This record gives sequence, C-alpha cells and structure tokens, in this order.
Amino acid sequence: MVKTSTVGKRGTVVIPAELRRRYGIGEGSVVIAEATPEGVLIRPAVTLPVEVYTPERRAALLLSNALDDADYQQAVRLVRGMGLDPDAIEHHRP
Repeated sequence: MVKTSTVGKRGTVVIPAELRRRYGIGEGSVVIAEATPEGVLIRPAVTLPVEVYTPERRAALLLSNALDDADYQQAVRLVRGMGLDPDAIEHHRP
C-alpha cells in the first residue's frame, strides 16, 4: 500500500488512517524513524517501563539468585559491602 502525506512546519508527518489502524499506531504512540537506503522508514516502537531497584531489592536479587553455597557467600559479602545486613533482607537461600 502506498499513500502520500505532506510534511508540516515542524517536520510533522500525518500517517494515513488506514496505515495507522493496520499497524496499531494511535495518538501518543511511539514510533521509530530509521534511515534506510530507500529513504526514511517509520515503524511502531515498543517502550517498556524501567524499574529502578532500591539497594534492598538489589540485595534480595543477589542473595536469592545464588546458585550454591559459595555463590551465596559471595552475595553475602556484596550485600554487606552495600552497607546492608543480609539477615534483614527477605530472600531465598540456595
């Protein structure tokens, strides 16, 4: 499908309604504009929220993801190095 559109003053481009529906692009959608040998490719993008871990959450992940006792002891040292008490952090020990 080929549709034409015009570029506005600030570089805005209107994507024809049929293409927006087909590709799930709505108001507020994020798109990627990519340079290709043929021209500019505009395609839908997916954005995911970034979780910012607290020191306690990072400590719980370190402790809970230890594979064996040696790995767990290393995690305990890292958690203590963060200034936290491993016994005060809720976690699963291997």
